[in-house]
Amino acid sequence: MKKVVISLGGSIIIPDKVDYGYLKKFSKFIKKFSKKNKVVIVTGGGSTARKYIDGMKHINSNPDMLSIVGIASTRLNARLVSGVFDIKDEIPEKLLDVKKFLRKRNLVICGALGMQKNMTSDGNAAEVAELIKADYLINMTNVKGLYDKNPKTNKSAKFIPEISFKDFMTRINKIKFKAGQHFVLDQSAAKIISRSKIKTCIVNNDLKNLNKLLNEKKFVGTVIGDV
Repeated sequence: MKKVVISLGGSIIIPDKVDYGYLKKFSKFIKKFSKKNKVVIVTGGGSTARKYIDGMKHINSNPDMLSIVGIASTRLNARLVSGVFDIKDEIPEKLLDVKKFLRKRNLVICGALGMQKNMTSDGNAAEVAELIKADYLINMTNVKGLYDKNPKTNKSAKFIPEISFKDFMTRINKIKFKAGQHFVLDQSAAKIISRSKIKTCIVNNDLKNLNKLLNEKKFVGTVIGDV
């Protein structure tokens, strides 16, 4: 039995409007995989969070208030994804609750797990992976992996198929944290996966590709680990 934590980017859940077609396929895939494996899905806030955060900035730019809005957005997305999976149970809002829920069932879905400084739902996903000693932390986003530049604004951006924990930390420490930030992993997640040596994979939303990853076959994406 594998233990897998998936950080499901808000850009996949709601790229512009709810991608219910994709979410149905995703739920079918994960339901099948979770019959014999433990899975935790942590949902990001994506564009929903950024829209609310940008709106809040015009009213109240207090960082804590912006974080609260972002957290609420991730939990709204968690409830949406839970609905696609037909899960009506309570959504855990604390780290230890995730572990408790996982003892009872093979699939747990949640959003952000409380307000912590300089942390997004990616950091929470890394915390869960550390707590349950996950085999993989998988970050699903709207790009195929890590690049040396933003591939959406730089045509010359080079894809990075693998990178060491140390080099990834060096790269991400150059980025200043902000609520609702849009990067493959946040700074807190990078610290957690580095200290606990959690194999981390960054992939897009291609389910065939995800299936290859979970079955330890060659896949398209970025691996962060001991390389």
